[in-house]
Amino acid sequence: MTKATKIFALLGRGVDYSYSPLIHNCAFQELGLPCHYTVFNIAEPDLVQEALLGARALGIAGFNVTIPYKKTVVPFLDELSVEAASIRAVNTIVNEGGKLTGHNTDIAGFAAPLLPYRESITGRTVSLFGSGGAALAAIEAFSRFFTPAEILLFVRDPEKARSLLNETGYGNRASVTIIPHNKPEQIRNSRVIVNATPVGTRGGKGDGSIIPLDRDLLNADQIIYDMVYNPVKTPLLQAAQIAGATTISGIEMLIGQAERAFTLWTNMNMPVAAVRATLLQEIQEQQSRYLTQS
Repeated sequence: MTKATKIFALLGRGVDYSYSPLIHNCAFQELGLPCHYTVFNIAEPDLVQEALLGARALGIAGFNVTIPYKKTVVPFLDELSVEAASIRAVNTIVNEGGKLTGHNTDIAGFAAPLLPYRESITGRTVSLFGSGGAALAAIEAFSRFFTPAEILLFVRDPEKARSLLNETGYGNRASVTIIPHNKPEQIRNSRVIVNATPVGTRGGKGDGSIIPLDRDLLNADQIIYDMVYNPVKTPLLQAAQIAGATTISGIEMLIGQAERAFTLWTNMNMPVAAVRATLLQEIQEQQSRYLTQS
């Protein structure tokens, strides 16, 4: 008798553009697993609880969670992993017999491509642009896996950022300093600069040549990490390459967090090489179509 297909899904709003179905369905197919990944768009936050109740009833095996519901889902889960509890944000849910456990694979996924540079980051300043869930995951990753001298957080709304940090316990950490985004002079001496905002996304706020800081603040001693993954070479990464800086694409975090979610769901290793090749091919084809239509 054929095994029933396990269903996994992405919970978010307006996320039909996501590469998560491509990534996970590629991995399921490569390993011959009877699983399928789809997208559930939830129009309003008030419907999130109902969606999770429905997931229990229907036996949905697991979820990824993305903008704007990474924090919204937390009160409706039965348990949180240590990582998810640390920042009160969830990007992966495992359904085990109706028990929903929330995890955050963004933290380890973010850290993975930086680990080869750990020694050079020790005792140095690191800087982030953004104050959402992605920025919190990066702060937790730096605190958990690295020992920077300080973390500078450049934001548009300092009060909102301070409230968010206090909510997660980071407000009491002297190592995290909030700075208005239009005063980035201190960033010049940062070893790592992270863009945890949508600036640079194709078709979004960063379309064209916009980057979150002045180009003259970039230099060859820096590691520039852009969480934006479409396009692969964002305006920020292009500017960083010209300045001689080391660059890390958001593709690395995208695959890193997906790889960890896949293992939580299946207890198997994701076939990363096949997934990466499929993902990059799709992005390249999309870029060609975008340029043709422009």
